[in-house]
Amino acid sequence: MVGCGRLLFDFLPPIEGAILTPYTSDVERAMLTFFGSLREKDRRRYAAVEATKLGVGGVPYIAQLLGIDPHTIRQGAADLKNLPDVPPRDVRKKGAVESESSNNLPS
Repeated sequence: MVGCGRLLFDFLPPIEGAILTPYTSDVERAMLTFFGSLREKDRRRYAAVEATKLGVGGVPYIAQLLGIDPHTIRQGAADLKNLPDVPPRDVRKKGAVESESSNNLPS
């Protein structure tokens, strides 16, 4: 966050010729909360995904918003390109029984 309870969105001047449209203060706040809940390697990857979504100007914007070095974002992008081809693991253990409360959910 940037001083006095205001977020980066409130301070960034438009970047001439850039495609970047900064996120609203509410979205920035949610991003910061989520970012803080992640492990280091996942933070790098998340920052890279967000910067990529923004296009031109995305890396410096996300780096400033999240308080990380732009190199960290580039490392996250490299991490994403080199993920192992591992099938996702099941969330539940084999043979696990659904809880009674989940059986009562409306379909």
